Amino acid sequence: MATFGNLSDRLAETFKNLRTKGKLSAADVDGTVREIRRALLDADVALEVVKDFTGKVRERALGDEVSKALNPAQQVVQIVNDELITILGGQQRRLEFAKKPPTIIMLAGLQGAGKTTLAGKLAKWLAKDGHTPLLVAADLQRPNAVTQLEVVAKQAGVAVYAPEPGNGVGDPVKVARDGVKYALQKVHDVVIVDTAGRLGVDAELMKQAANIRKAIDPDEVLFVIDAMIGQDAVATAKAFQDGVDFTGVVLTKLDGDARGGAALSVASLTGRPIMFASTGEGLDDFEPFHPDRMAGRILDLGDILTLIEQAQGAFDEDEARKVAEKFATDSFTLDDFLGQMQQLRNMGSIKKMMSMLPGAGAMKAQLENFDEREIVRTEAIIQSMTKLERTTPKLLNGSRRMRIAKGSGMTVTEVNQLVQRFEQAAKMMKTVAKGGMPNIPGMGPIPGAGYGGKPKQVAKKKGSKSGNPAKRAAENAAIASGVKSAGESSKADAAGSGFGLGSGAQPGKGKAGGPTEEEMAALQKMLGR
Repeated sequence: MATFGNLSDRLAETFKNLRTKGKLSAADVDGTVREIRRALLDADVALEVVKDFTGKVRERALGDEVSKALNPAQQVVQIVNDELITILGGQQRRLEFAKKPPTIIMLAGLQGAGKTTLAGKLAKWLAKDGHTPLLVAADLQRPNAVTQLEVVAKQAGVAVYAPEPGNGVGDPVKVARDGVKYALQKVHDVVIVDTAGRLGVDAELMKQAANIRKAIDPDEVLFVIDAMIGQDAVATAKAFQDGVDFTGVVLTKLDGDARGGAALSVASLTGRPIMFASTGEGLDDFEPFHPDRMAGRILDLGDILTLIEQAQGAFDEDEARKVAEKFATDSFTLDDFLGQMQQLRNMGSIKKMMSMLPGAGAMKAQLENFDEREIVRTEAIIQSMTKLERTTPKLLNGSRRMRIAKGSGMTVTEVNQLVQRFEQAAKMMKTVAKGGMPNIPGMGPIPGAGYGGKPKQVAKKKGSKSGNPAKRAAENAAIASGVKSAGESSKADAAGSGFGLGSGAQPGKGKAGGPTEEEMAALQKMLGR
């Protein structure tokens, strides 16, 4: 989340200082709370929210749950996480669908907040869940708003109702009312009404929005707010709440570089939950808002659950099972590798996915330098190969690699690197598929881990080690003929049990292979038997 990047960095630095302390004093807690307060104020969080937040954190940090904790620093981080979840709304709030369709959702907000694009994102998200949404173009004021909604609807693959051309022509209240009737006729179970916005809060906007709400009686009224507009977001939200009222909040432009602290204030000051978040310009950059997951991202604790959900939506389970079987049978090909890369690209931005991992804040520089087009280059190289070359990479000799490099617009070095990475990945995954632990490059073998099989014992070469050339030649000749040299015989006789006794013959049979009966009796006497 780029919007909360600076806040995350400040909080991470504050908690880093705590981790060096085995026990926290009141002064340590006060210093930590002071830094948290500064970080929140710098992030544009409302003063009222900051006071309430830091007061609760200080009270809990000075309580027994920290003083008796084994790791006080981690306990303070947990307290801050809990309080962040609280000001972000606590529990996730889902859409409430009407018992008798259609469910009517009205979008409201200022101009430029991204309502029209959000209408398409919400419609596409609902369509994936099996619904049949209808977009209603009731924004007849903004130039080309109706045309934009039609384009967005086409991209999302959903229906649109736009009887008026807009650009100041038409009655938005009538369009909204007729749109609901049209949805009933065409059996759409969800109606999303896009209403007009203004550059600022005014009486005319409020009256029009209130009239539309009265005419269609929506099940949900979503207030769309730009996370980048600062403290004005809170004032705007309160004005809309007084004039129209709304049931939930949608945050847009969370991928921006603004401080975004107003987003932390809206739910707390209006008492209305944040229900969705828009995290990019694409229609798929849209997700339900989970307060606990957002708090984890802000504190650099990661958001593994959202990452798993995105992976489940992008990856085909049957295909994944087939690939796993290919790994185990050593039949994984570059064609399969290409398919996996394409599914990975369907998940969205690689940077965004990596930022959901715990501790991603420490890799900020690497994430910024990561080139998203690397997957496209990989696809180009593999697609420049013949079918036979993809299934049998061993065929890739020098001339073939040069042809592939020219066909994909890459260098031979890049082709070589891809083949090498593929072979390493296939080898590692084969080991994992067989229940072993892969030997990760740069880390060495992991103690106690299996590697999919026992290492082969390498037989030591037999031969004389004498420094005398004549003696060495004689001993080597004796070894070749199967006759033991005198030195070897004495070594064999001396080898055996831990007591230095021979092991070549049965006990009691004389010096040729083991101890005599007298020697055994003396040994037992020595051992006290």
